[in-house]
Amino acid sequence: MPVHGLTPILLCLLPMWRILTPVSSHPQHSRCQLIQRTALCNSGKLTSVPAGLPDHIEELQLNYNHIQTLQDNSLTYPSLNTLSLACNTLEKLESNTFQDSKWLESLNLANNNLYIGYQQASHALKTLPRLRVLDLSENNLDEEMATTLLQNLTSLEYLNLSGNLLQRLDETSFRDLHQLRELDLQRNIMFEIDSAFSDNPKLQRLNLAFNYLPCLTDFHMTQLVVLNASHNFIEWFISRPDLNDTFQLETLDLSDNRLLFFPFLPNQSHLKNLYLSHNSVKFYEHFAGNATVLKSSTTVEFYNMKQYKSNVTAQLWDESLHGDISSVEILDLRGNQVDYFPDGFMEKMPALSRLRMCTNCLETLNLTSEQLSASLYELDVSNNRLNQIVADEGTMAALGNLTYLNLSFNDLERLPSGLFSSLPSLRSVDLSHNNIDICLPEEAETSTDGNSSCVDWKNIASLRQLYLKGCNLGIVPSSAFTGLSLTHLELSDNPGLIVQESIESLSRTLRHLGLGNTHIQDFDFSHFQSLVSLNISRNFLAHLPPSLLNLDLKVLDLRDNRLSTIPSGQANALAPKLHTVFLAGNPFNCCQTEWFRTFETTETINVVGQSDIECEDLFQTTHRLENFQSFLCWEEGGESIFWYILLFVPVCLSFIGISIIVLLSFKPKMLQKSIKKKCLKPTSY
Repeated sequence: MPVHGLTPILLCLLPMWRILTPVSSHPQHSRCQLIQRTALCNSGKLTSVPAGLPDHIEELQLNYNHIQTLQDNSLTYPSLNTLSLACNTLEKLESNTFQDSKWLESLNLANNNLYIGYQQASHALKTLPRLRVLDLSENNLDEEMATTLLQNLTSLEYLNLSGNLLQRLDETSFRDLHQLRELDLQRNIMFEIDSAFSDNPKLQRLNLAFNYLPCLTDFHMTQLVVLNASHNFIEWFISRPDLNDTFQLETLDLSDNRLLFFPFLPNQSHLKNLYLSHNSVKFYEHFAGNATVLKSSTTVEFYNMKQYKSNVTAQLWDESLHGDISSVEILDLRGNQVDYFPDGFMEKMPALSRLRMCTNCLETLNLTSEQLSASLYELDVSNNRLNQIVADEGTMAALGNLTYLNLSFNDLERLPSGLFSSLPSLRSVDLSHNNIDICLPEEAETSTDGNSSCVDWKNIASLRQLYLKGCNLGIVPSSAFTGLSLTHLELSDNPGLIVQESIESLSRTLRHLGLGNTHIQDFDFSHFQSLVSLNISRNFLAHLPPSLLNLDLKVLDLRDNRLSTIPSGQANALAPKLHTVFLAGNPFNCCQTEWFRTFETTETINVVGQSDIECEDLFQTTHRLENFQSFLCWEEGGESIFWYILLFVPVCLSFIGISIIVLLSFKPKMLQKSIKKKCLKPTSY
């Protein structure tokens, strides 16, 4: 073929050559972003480590690519100390992958497929003498694979193995990790950890959450500072009783397990945070000396306790089993079955600042005998069975640091007189869903036992949040909130509440007000210029109170009222100021939806549950407002098309009827022929 004959072909191939050339030779620069000594090559659809990057880079991120193999000598960056390859399809690390990366300290291999080539990957990891941080989470690794990968990684300090398939750990699992300080094993399927951490003397943080551990009965890791064993199936937590060393443990999380007893803690520790929520913990001290109540033995024996000279026998209500709780600052016992505290139990925690006891079985709270810590900052005993609170003046005076008090969802009808006014630091009180009334000004009667059926808020200058939801309140005294500087007041679920006059004293400070389900039909909010959040849902409002228009509201709840529309002027005034609005559950008129378009086109407003807002058309058919196409509606300043239809239909029917009569009058035989043709057909016999 002559040379000139190739010219058209070459011209056609030239554009393709220009496209393919950068892909094959230099694909990296267009897919990586360089920031000082960091190369960001995430989400670039890369199938290999980029070449041609500056030699001085110290961090290389290759997350969310399609790299399947790290090839030998692919990392030619001698200063590299951080490498992240999370969320690729990585299956294999060739043996000499890190030949030129001896300074690498942090390696992230999370969410890959290393279970396929874990043996070869193990050889590659051994060539990293300075590796301190390794993330192998979500690689479908079992315990054998993990042990192989971790061989000889003596410099490792942080290891993440979460989200794998580990079932049973033993003394060989982390045998070489003598420098290990933090280990994450959450979200595996572990049911046994037999002596797995005996060769990790520097381990301080251990996460065992979301596994299948049935018990922890040999806790002897004195160096451990944080232990998270939440969301397992743990029934017993027992520290080794023969150790006299002081445990460094500060945080112990055993929440969401199956604990029946308070954990058997170390005899000496620095424990500050104890989380035991959502178990079945209760105390059994009242069974002492009365085995017939249990109809069984009052002791429990633990067999096969390794490294013990004999089996352990424990009396279940022995005070010593609680261990050293003198440093505890946070005790979380939410969602258990505690119906009382053993004698002296609270007294053992002089540093306690937060006591969370909601959703238990307490019937009486005796603040006098319990001797709660003077440093108590938060007390939550909501959702119990409390019908009595016992406290004297000395007790209440000692709780001078109490700031948050939650007594909601109980059966309280009486409270110690002056309970709240005796707490000088009180900032938030929740009495919701109790049968407690507010004292009238002249009502100073107090029963002989020091209890009162109503509450007052005298001299509580610190009080900012008050929740009285569902307390069957009727008329609130006009002076009920005098002298207070409340910012939050919740009065919802008190049908028939009359409160307009009493809360006007809060007009200067009130920012959040709840009046849902109080059966209000109108309300003057013009005095509450500081209000930013208002709940007036589940009432009988047929129109929006005009007094709202001058407020700088950010959150407005109007659900389940009787609103048929929101006038355009009101919608235009509210939309630019509101950030969140609730409107579902109102019988809106489909023919008056200009307000909805206003809210819908305002970018700064979030209409919560917008798809649930409905309207009714002229035929009382319900539609979803966001999908409704207006028809059969009133035109602004004109007649309704509906009336034209009503007039047009009878006229049409009359015209058709007259036409038929005239036709039959002039051609009477047509009807007879039609009847004969359709009805008088000959039979077959």
